[in-house]
Amino acid sequence: MRLSDQERELLADLADEYGGQSGAIRQGIHLLAQQKRQREAIREFLDEWAEEAGTPAPEDIASMRRRYFPR
Repeated sequence: MRLSDQERELLADLADEYGGQSGAIRQGIHLLAQQKRQREAIREFLDEWAEEAGTPAPEDIASMRRRYFPR
């Protein structure tokens, strides 16, 4: 795996908190997987909604993201 100098610095900063570099990388993988599941869930929800009620307006989508997927 090749990392830039900046990425190596970030990993070093995170390593202490997560029990080493491997722990920090594992945590990052878990967070990315969680984000992917959230994106898939909202896509599925929007597809079902569109089938039942028509395509949602962009402001409705933004409101749902804020409500169900807060950062």
